Amino acid sequence: MDATVEQVGALGAVAEMLVEVDRTIGSLLAARDGLLALGSRIAVEAAGQADEPSADGVDLAVRAVAAEFGAALRVSDRTVQRRMLDAELVVSRFPRVWQAQGAGLISAAHARVIVDAGMHLDDAADRDAYAGQMVEFAQTESPNRVGRMARRVADRFQRRSLDDRHKDARRERGVWVKDRADGMAELSVFGPAALVHGAFDRVTAMAKGSFADSSSDSRAAAAQDPRTLGQARCDVALDLLLTGAPAGHGTADALLASITATVTVTVPMLSLIGVSAVPAELNGRIPIDIRTARLLAGMASGWDRILTHPITGALLAVDRYRPSAALTRHVRARDQRCRFSTCGHAARDSDLDHTRDHALGGTTTADNLGVLCRRHHTLKHHTPWHVQHHDDDTFAWTSPTGQVYIDKPPAQNTTTVTDDALPPF
Repeated sequence: MDATVEQVGALGAVAEMLVEVDRTIGSLLAARDGLLALGSRIAVEAAGQADEPSADGVDLAVRAVAAEFGAALRVSDRTVQRRMLDAELVVSRFPRVWQAQGAGLISAAHARVIVDAGMHLDDAADRDAYAGQMVEFAQTESPNRVGRMARRVADRFQRRSLDDRHKDARRERGVWVKDRADGMAELSVFGPAALVHGAFDRVTAMAKGSFADSSSDSRAAAAQDPRTLGQARCDVALDLLLTGAPAGHGTADALLASITATVTVTVPMLSLIGVSAVPAELNGRIPIDIRTARLLAGMASGWDRILTHPITGALLAVDRYRPSAALTRHVRARDQRCRFSTCGHAARDSDLDHTRDHALGGTTTADNLGVLCRRHHTLKHHTPWHVQHHDDDTFAWTSPTGQVYIDKPPAQNTTTVTDDALPPF
């Protein structure tokens, strides 16, 4: 790099400032963890004051506090509760690590790898000795190097064998999905390392074999199959999960044809006739292309058609080829997701709740029904949180501290036009 003395000096000054800013950020994150841990302790203490303390009472109290924090921060309370749990673990089990981060000696990334590697240490003295070694080491090394060393050091203090720890860890195995932009999603698998790596290795080998292996010329093979290894690996993995064999990807009779489900596909009429570019939506939350929407609707045993007003965009009606509970479909189509502030849980996987309890005279009508996920359904009935359903279908949630948070019904996936802009039919 050709740089003047002034530029080098400026770069050095920027680097020093960057270090100080990073230390400040780490300290602030440690302070946030302290506040989250304090909120968790307040919830536990409050639950312990009940006439008959129970684990369910503690859980509900923590949910209520997480909902309070989440609504104030405009963040999902599920996310806040996870952060509260993580913060409590760091503050209570690894105070030396937390204090070092707060003092700017180590970054949040350093603290995370130290805590993750030593989480299985049960003895407080062992954790403290382990933390002392790793905090000193972390002050001169990068987080990835600290992580490798931390696992080794933690094992020296571990009194349980790896086999015993693995048996416990296996109970946490699972699979989950995270929606991403542009009609994409992530599928994650957490399981025994030997099986996960074995599966990855097999998928990789099959992906490599899916290229034009009949040609010995790699350039010719690349011309026949332009996919990268990562793309081929993804295609093979999805085909295996969906069909049981890598039968090809992206055709109606291969990958998509193997998906069978009851889905809600919202397709704007103007998009169907080519006037608008608004995409279709799957279950009110995942954008999909029109071709995929038609394929999924054709393969499903039943599908909902959501009709919206072309001028105002308001929901008009929901009809279905096979008759079912019209009111349920209407409310789910209107709400699309859980109606608690900050929650995005899909309506199809949530409960239909009477805002004013049916036992207290609440009617079973659209203006007294709302979609709540099981978590917030329980929160509404068993904590000080309560909700009002207004005439415009907004939900006003009042927290235990008296704060009011408004949740508006999500906009329908549609387009609106003026009368003179309507296309001829």
